[in-house]
Amino acid sequence: MSLVALLIAVLCNAFVGMFLLPRYAVAQHPRFLFRAWSWFDEKAGLYGWVIFVVALLVWDYFVWKEARPKVKGWFTRKLLTLSLAAGIAPMIPWWIPAGQPPGQFLAMIGRYPGLPAILAWGVVIVVTALLCIDAESRDYLLGHGRTLSVISFGMLLLVLSLTIVGWSMAY
Repeated sequence: MSLVALLIAVLCNAFVGMFLLPRYAVAQHPRFLFRAWSWFDEKAGLYGWVIFVVALLVWDYFVWKEARPKVKGWFTRKLLTLSLAAGIAPMIPWWIPAGQPPGQFLAMIGRYPGLPAILAWGVVIVVTALLCIDAESRDYLLGHGRTLSVISFGMLLLVLSLTIVGWSMAY
């Protein structure tokens, strides 16, 4: 149920972000709340996967090694590390010859600007799905439901309260 509540919060935020925020952020008297919320949604969509990758790597190092998992840990670590390296590669300055990304990669990013973020989110989803397939690693990851229920309820409450406050400010 906690994952369903978290999914509802994310869907509500996406719905508000697509239909409400663009209209109110560029209104005649734009409110700071709408512009900040729109900016945060955009940046979270582009770079939010980094938080999940780092959190999963830290969780893997500190918590999961004690669980003796059935899912191979080296596989998930390699996927997450590769995703993190690929996401950071375009930020390396061009004048560092060892860290320069290939020309084909830069051309692909130029043609499809959202592709790196989509691939990185895809890796996070695949790793999370691999971890959640096994019941024991799922319990270690999600905290037996207590932590996840607090987070999902908080996110749902945050989205709903921001929506109500935003609508009241707009009228």
